[in-house]
Amino acid sequence: MEKIKNNKFVKIVGFNRLVLMGVIVLLYILFAVLTPILHSGATFVSYERIMSALNYAYFIGFMALGVTFVIATGGIDFSVGPVMFASALISGFCLTKYNIPLPVCLLISLLVGLLFGVLNGYFVAYRFLPSFITSMASMQIAKGIGSVFTKTQSVTWPGSGSANSWYRYLVKWNNIPTGFILLCLVAVICAVVLHKTKAGRYMLCIGSNKEAVRLSGVNTKKWEMLAYVICGLLVGIAAIFYVGAYTTVQPGLGDTFNNEAIAACVMGGTSMAGGLASILGAVIGAVIVALMQEGILAMGFTISYQYVLTGLIVLAAVTADIMSRKRKN
Repeated sequence: MEKIKNNKFVKIVGFNRLVLMGVIVLLYILFAVLTPILHSGATFVSYERIMSALNYAYFIGFMALGVTFVIATGGIDFSVGPVMFASALISGFCLTKYNIPLPVCLLISLLVGLLFGVLNGYFVAYRFLPSFITSMASMQIAKGIGSVFTKTQSVTWPGSGSANSWYRYLVKWNNIPTGFILLCLVAVICAVVLHKTKAGRYMLCIGSNKEAVRLSGVNTKKWEMLAYVICGLLVGIAAIFYVGAYTTVQPGLGDTFNNEAIAACVMGGTSMAGGLASILGAVIGAVIVALMQEGILAMGFTISYQYVLTGLIVLAAVTADIMSRKRKN
């Protein structure tokens, strides 16, 4: 085991991340074998199934990247799902009801997510409210604003073949999963910001020991707020990829996606205690969550089974993180 961990390739990629990649392969094999047995006539091994799972992984992945920055500072954000829906609802309503140009509507989606990021960051960093309380309040505000703005109506973005359908190429173009390429590119940028810049190092240090960082003369408020702003921006991007995959958005929803985004982070190696985060792990975690969702549906079970499985995975991952920290201490 030590020889494997000391291997150069393993050190570069990370042993835990390689294990997660192995989990993806095992899950795929497991669902491929069990689906025809449990759901007669159904199959899991198909290009359509892979594309469907990836569609789900994109917006979960972008939210997971955003939440990673917040958790790195020792905070939490339970508003990402409803904020994503509010961004998609408001920008989509502007497109379909007020005929605002599509590029402007995509920008509106980013701005709505950014606005909530600023709101959360301000109250957590400058007003010293607990991130749990702040994000819960933002969650309710986002659900309310989305419903009020659209008058509780669902919004359907332009489908394939329409003049304004080019935004869907962000998700898939000529059967090429462009969404996965863009997710990986954004993940690389996030990894550079978090691990190679002053801002990212301060965020991680704040998560490890905020008071020590403050006493050393660092403006912790600014960097802590920046983590929430980045999260909000990535949630706005997630909204664009959600409508690119599914087109229709209903008001008052999004709560369950909070747990899945956080589960992807925790599975990927981000510590809930702060100070330790993995961008690549968050992307892999999002793919695992999406694969579980697609596999459970393929076997003929309801989505409720995924909620149970996701909850168990979060408990296991957090428990493993706590035990690991105790051993190091």
